[in-house]
Amino acid sequence: MNLRDLEYLVAVADHRHFGRAAGACHVSQPTLSTQLKKLESQLGAQLVERTSRHVLLTAVGEAIVARARHILADAAAIRAVASRASNPRSGWLRLGIFPTLAPYLLPHVVPALRDGFPDLELLLTEDKTAQLVASLQAGRIDAAVLALPLEEPALERVPLFREDFVLAVPAEHRLASLAEPVPADAVAAEHLLLLTEGHCLRDQALSWCQSVGADEYGGFQATSLETLRHMVASGIGMTLLPALAVAPPVPTSPRLRLLRFADPAPHRDLALVYRPSTVLRDLMPEVAATLRRLPAGSVRPIPEGKG
Repeated sequence: MNLRDLEYLVAVADHRHFGRAAGACHVSQPTLSTQLKKLESQLGAQLVERTSRHVLLTAVGEAIVARARHILADAAAIRAVASRASNPRSGWLRLGIFPTLAPYLLPHVVPALRDGFPDLELLLTEDKTAQLVASLQAGRIDAAVLALPLEEPALERVPLFREDFVLAVPAEHRLASLAEPVPADAVAAEHLLLLTEGHCLRDQALSWCQSVGADEYGGFQATSLETLRHMVASGIGMTLLPALAVAPPVPTSPRLRLLRFADPAPHRDLALVYRPSTVLRDLMPEVAATLRRLPAGSVRPIPEGKG
């Protein structure tokens, strides 16, 4: 029994006609019929009922066809993996991105990724940093866009860009009248709305707040940037938002004011992270270059030595 014989059997099941099945398999009808008879002999069971008018599968034949479909699909996947190793620009790229970046980065870069890699299927995974790192290490994804620093020395990094944070305050807040860029000490002794535990942005924002004498708004933690945005617009408090999360096509709200910080502004550095053993390693610099193609002024290069 070989894969080709199973292909013949599945073709007969699909077409219910020896001639059409042979044509679909690009062989002659006698060849297909002969191979099916040999398959039945090897298995010791009749798989096909042959009549002058119809081609029917026996109950055993139907059961074997169901399994044969899975076997042929697995074989095709194996061939795709092997093809991917020799031609990494085909097949698929499983890319992970964390939730406070994915909705704001992907609209800018997905069209460019599709244009630049037309034979590469992009499979996206959105998850928190810890889960993305675990998926990378387990081989469930090929690469991830993550914030630096990353405490995983075995993973390779290609620096992407630096994304500044802006201060979001209610339109009626006293800080809303400040001229840009605002100094960091403008938020000293203030309480900022932050995300829940597990978001890397929470840790980055909290660390910066503590460095300038600010603190977390007690009693509330958001699960998304959109929740933070709505809470600020409702006058509950202020927060830090990444630059891409407030750049077009994200709509603006007249009920909040966005203020840029004076240098050195709070920020996060992003990198494309992958296993050094991946068959796609030679493709990663090209993918990284595509991920950097963002609207002018929305992000900055990472300074040398910081990636």
